[in-house]
Amino acid sequence: MTHTSRPTDATPTVVALSLGSNINRYRHLGQALDALADAFGQLRCSPVYESESVGFDGSNFLNSVVVINTTFGLEDISPILKQIEDDNGRDRNGPKFGPRTLDIDVLTYGDRVGDYQGIELPRQETARNAFVLKPMADTLPDTLMPGSGLTYAELWAQYPKEKQKLWAVPFEWRGRVLS
Repeated sequence: MTHTSRPTDATPTVVALSLGSNINRYRHLGQALDALADAFGQLRCSPVYESESVGFDGSNFLNSVVVINTTFGLEDISPILKQIEDDNGRDRNGPKFGPRTLDIDVLTYGDRVGDYQGIELPRQETARNAFVLKPMADTLPDTLMPGSGLTYAELWAQYPKEKQKLWAVPFEWRGRVLS
């Protein structure tokens, strides 16, 4: 799959993305990583975690965070992510909280805070959900969550671990285990 986007400037921006799937989880997560690498180049990947569904009764999810460095603007990234979801059978007609072949969300775009093209930055679920916060703490432990004054490691240290269960699972991508 080929994605075309136009770089907006020469200075790369650090962008964190959350990935989640609870339908054919391993296949869709692997395909998403392949497509993201094709679109954006080198990926920094968190370990993959399994977690229970939040907001509905359903199969467990696999979740991960991927960090990219890109010169693409947010307006160019969003359609790429939607296309990757669509290429993996994403059904946009279902309920907001329901089974997903693939869900990719922009968590942060540099240090932006606020609403950008309908995307809230940083995404508020980052600090609310263990399946997002733990992979962020693994991948960007010393980075401040924009607008919070706390690092992801500090936010994870404060998180009530009994609130949501998650556990690391072995996941191999391109010959390496994400851990």
